[in-house]
Amino acid sequence: MTKFLLISGDSEKEKIIREVFSSDEVISTTDETLIFDSLKVEEPDIVIIDGDLTGLDFKALCRKIKQYPVVILLILGETKHNKDVTHNVNLFIKTPIDKKLLSITIDSALKTRQSLIKMTKANQELARSLYQLNVMYNTSSQLAGSLDKDKLLKIMNEGIEKSLSPELSCILTFRSEREPVLIINSLHKISDRLLEALKLRAILSYKSLLADPPFDIKIGNLKIEKNIKHNINEYDFSVLRYDNMFAPIMQNEEFYGFVEIYRDKSFSTEDATVFQTLVQQVTIPLQSASFTQELKATNRKLQKLERLKSEFISIVSHELRTPLTAIKNAMDIILSGKAGEMSENIEKFVSMGKRNAIRLSGIINDLLDISKIEAGKMDFKFELTHIEPVIEYVKNNLTEMAREKGLEIKYTPSEETVEIYADSNRLEQVLTNLVSNAIKFTPSGEIEIFTKVVNARELHYDQCFEEDIKNLQGNYLLVCVEDHGIGIERKDLNHVFDKFAQIENSLSRKVGGSGLGLPIARQLMESHNGAIWCDSEINKGSRFYFVVPVANDKSNFNMIKKQLIQKAKANLSTVAIITIKSTDKVIENLLQEENLLNKTYMANSLIEKHKGMTSLSMVIVDGDKPSAEFLKKKISSLAEQKKNVYEGCDIMYSYEIEGEVHEKDSYRG
Repeated sequence: MTKFLLISGDSEKEKIIREVFSSDEVISTTDETLIFDSLKVEEPDIVIIDGDLTGLDFKALCRKIKQYPVVILLILGETKHNKDVTHNVNLFIKTPIDKKLLSITIDSALKTRQSLIKMTKANQELARSLYQLNVMYNTSSQLAGSLDKDKLLKIMNEGIEKSLSPELSCILTFRSEREPVLIINSLHKISDRLLEALKLRAILSYKSLLADPPFDIKIGNLKIEKNIKHNINEYDFSVLRYDNMFAPIMQNEEFYGFVEIYRDKSFSTEDATVFQTLVQQVTIPLQSASFTQELKATNRKLQKLERLKSEFISIVSHELRTPLTAIKNAMDIILSGKAGEMSENIEKFVSMGKRNAIRLSGIINDLLDISKIEAGKMDFKFELTHIEPVIEYVKNNLTEMAREKGLEIKYTPSEETVEIYADSNRLEQVLTNLVSNAIKFTPSGEIEIFTKVVNARELHYDQCFEEDIKNLQGNYLLVCVEDHGIGIERKDLNHVFDKFAQIENSLSRKVGGSGLGLPIARQLMESHNGAIWCDSEINKGSRFYFVVPVANDKSNFNMIKKQLIQKAKANLSTVAIITIKSTDKVIENLLQEENLLNKTYMANSLIEKHKGMTSLSMVIVDGDKPSAEFLKKKISSLAEQKKNVYEGCDIMYSYEIEGEVHEKDSYRG
């Protein structure tokens, strides 16, 4: 049945319309208030307006009626109407009214209206589908950018709320194996008995999902988190009669929780697809987040075990050194003859014992060094120095050892003398190890040491050392120790610097050793921001190289930074690198300000200039983001006080925390 709203005071016209549409409902009125009440309450299909009716503003009337989903028919009579009226009307019929034409016109209008209603509905559904797709796409993008479990669940819930508008949602998840959490997101507050029902429902759903639940959830150990939007109304048991959807969060039998949502309005098939898709989207990121958490926990355990191992080695080594020192001293006394005369055999065996005690002492020292380096507790005394005294010291110390084997140590210095920022004692340790190894593995001939200044781009090395060398930049002092001994097979080159590794051959077994000398050398070179590598040919000899950066402000700063970071990791603390960047003049003025920059900060700092801009970087032990923010506030306050000096300047701040935590941020002032 079609419903008509007739706006006319002409009884003849009303009579004709009622005759033509006798089987339909016709509501007639000329009162403007009743017209719009009828449009809202009765919801007519067709509105027929008598064009000769007086006392009405046709332009305003038609414009208002057009806002409703109706077809407007205007009966044209003697009164003329302008375009502002006719533009807002769908159909026209002239007087006198032809009943047949009126019927045909209305039938056509009704068909058009039905088509428009279907099209409108289809457009609404399409718009809703497009909106839901857009929500799913944005949700997927956000999920891909996080490994935080709580944040992932929050992103998923926001996606569900935007696309499905649930009135109540319950998410069961686990913060840890023994911390189940029920997150309740509700449009209104929930009653106590509804809360208990939701908790019980969650526990029963959990037990029904898993044949063998890994953890027994009970009402008492289920933590509740409520997010209520409006506290005006309250939900009770009636909300459980709403339409609802449920989906587990699972991946390859790994259970991460479930989601259940409720809505008074029924969910469609498309809604169910969207819901399942959003829940599936969060599953893989949750799995990645769980793996990351497990990996972090495993790393913490490994770090703890590594520290315990290093401490154990250190304690045992110290305990061994004490009696070993006493043994060596006793042997020295016996060999000196102070304990009485010795036979030739006794002297021979005591000398053998002393050599082995010295050898054992060297192994213990190596163990102590490697444990200190790995724990970040190796002490360094970096200073500007030259390599020549280091090489001369090592050469003089090992000359006698080389002569005993009929070998000669030759040294060819670089034509260019440069300064390096290094710990001379540690460089002596590296070079001593390389030269003594060369002596051990060279039957006859000579050992050559040479130095030269090279750019990182000029270095030649086997591919197996690429990871150690590829990031080097700038100029370096290269030191090479070359021998003409037994050599190393190419396949063994990448194992030369492994801990406790000795390349398998008869001579290496004969000379023995701890297998820690070269790994220690490698670690010491890393601490110097340098590198060490080798190349070799079987029965022709080996060449061991190491490089140390030529001293400049940046290399010195990087070395200090590296050492402080290493110590911070060992002490489970942090090191912050705060950088201020602006024009040359602004930084110069800041450096002159009293009590602005801490002297401790400036002791470990670097100033770099480039194209009118200056960067001031400072290393702060136990530093954190508040350190950077406090400095920023101090500078901002200063700039406000001295506008004539700092007004209009652009100062950039950045900080980087290294140690147990790794963060980066930057902000402008």
